[in-house]
Amino acid sequence: MLRALIALMLTLSFLSTASAQEKAVPDRSATGGAQTLEDIMARQRGDDVDNSFRSDATGNPDSAADTANQLGTLGGASDPELWRALRFGSADITASNNGPAATTLVQDGGMKWLKFREGPLAKYGGDLLMGTFILLTAFYFIRGRITIDGAKTGRTITRFKAIERFGHWLLAGSFIFLGITGLISLFGRKVLIPAFGHEAFAFLAVGSKWIHNNISWAFMLALAMIFVMWVIHNLPHKSDINWLLKGGGIFSKGHPPAKKFNGGQKLIFWSVILLGTSISVTGLALLFPFEINMFAATFAKLNAFGISGALGLGELRETLAPHEEMQYAQLWHAIVSFVLMAIILAHIYIGTVGMEGAYDAMGSGEVEEQWAREHHSIWVDEVMADTQSGSTKTTPAE
Repeated sequence: MLRALIALMLTLSFLSTASAQEKAVPDRSATGGAQTLEDIMARQRGDDVDNSFRSDATGNPDSAADTANQLGTLGGASDPELWRALRFGSADITASNNGPAATTLVQDGGMKWLKFREGPLAKYGGDLLMGTFILLTAFYFIRGRITIDGAKTGRTITRFKAIERFGHWLLAGSFIFLGITGLISLFGRKVLIPAFGHEAFAFLAVGSKWIHNNISWAFMLALAMIFVMWVIHNLPHKSDINWLLKGGGIFSKGHPPAKKFNGGQKLIFWSVILLGTSISVTGLALLFPFEINMFAATFAKLNAFGISGALGLGELRETLAPHEEMQYAQLWHAIVSFVLMAIILAHIYIGTVGMEGAYDAMGSGEVEEQWAREHHSIWVDEVMADTQSGSTKTTPAE
């Protein structure tokens, strides 16, 4: 599954892939090594064109056309060669600003990033969220609410302590705000500007950016909290296999035995931890532009271990301009966020309208004993064993 996820995310991005077959080098002697009409037509057709003949032609007098030739230069470099050097990052530039991107005056990844962001990212991301919502709605009308099968006992068991519920709601609340403000940033131009106008959207966009940047710290804090508090309970257990094979009883009557967290909840937990960490790291890269560069190094590792080739992506580029690092960070940040939002929608459904008694676990922290026995019987036995030893008590329901 991880391999498929990596392939999907990398395939959706605008990575350039190397051609598997060697192509004949066009004869450019008539143009002094400059591009030919066939080069221009190939790009218009969308074919991959090796730009090395241009990226290397940035002012070397030895490779210039003869001065007697119509296209010959009268010096070491012509204006087009200077602009090519700027574009391909080989120009010798000095700047008063010492920032990492100060000497990058031209980089040609911007339009590819913008087109992908406004096209496939927005379309498939929106479709994923809408499709998840539709499927959950259909499942509710087909399956109905999962109710407590047995008779209620009137007794409750403490499922989550106050600090655990605080960590959960801090994570949930911050993620909801981050999701909403992120969607405003992505879909604002196409959806909100036509609906409310430029001035209203400008105010909303500035506010969303401020909220998104600052609430991100609460999200990262909460992510660390729930990992520390619950990681021990989310380690794999043999009961998880049986739970997953039976679908947790969601599609049928009866519920397989489970510990404090069942197999499904463990999948949710590790999805939140792994995807949330990835979102956080790329978010930090965006909060501190050009300071955290990870994609060139990651692509180098994928190439070195043959992973990119195994996924059919060819050799990934290992040299990226500072702006390209930010563009990849923004795309990965958004793609992973869409995946996590879809997962959290399913989590919200099952924790509210989808299952009777589930919300109480994070509401009051106390759950009906019968509910606990049906969904987490192994955990209940452990709690009862502790109760008999006097370490835990069951309390009557109010």
